Amino acid sequence: MQDAQKELVEAYCTLALVKRHTLPDPTALGIAPAAFLNGLGEAVGEARRYVLDLLRRGDSDGCDHLLGAMDEIYSLLVTLDYPDALTGGLRRTTDNTRGILEKTRGDLTLALRQEALVAALRAVERSVGEG
Repeated sequence: MQDAQKELVEAYCTLALVKRHTLPDPTALGIAPAAFLNGLGEAVGEARRYVLDLLRRGDSDGCDHLLGAMDEIYSLLVTLDYPDALTGGLRRTTDNTRGILEKTRGDLTLALRQEALVAALRAVERSVGEG
């Protein structure tokens, strides 16, 4: 049952992140705390996929917002230091979340720097073409 709850939370949280809505309340969903926290961590992976899809389409708008939300989720999860028997493996989920966050930060930084470089090269091309 906990895996099903975790998947449900992952779906709700991913949708909320993408739509820039407030994250769902675990009590309103009727979800156990451990399943909610693990599902929240799993949503970070889905947010990464969404960021990468945006970057592939050349649409970096919204990526910073998602990265910030991913960072906030990690910041919350890392503060919860309870035995795995109580949290359903939250420590592993938190460790995975950190890796996903750092990879996404690197990919986004690289993509934004590349966009800036392309814009600078186009500006040079225009100035040379006019001269």
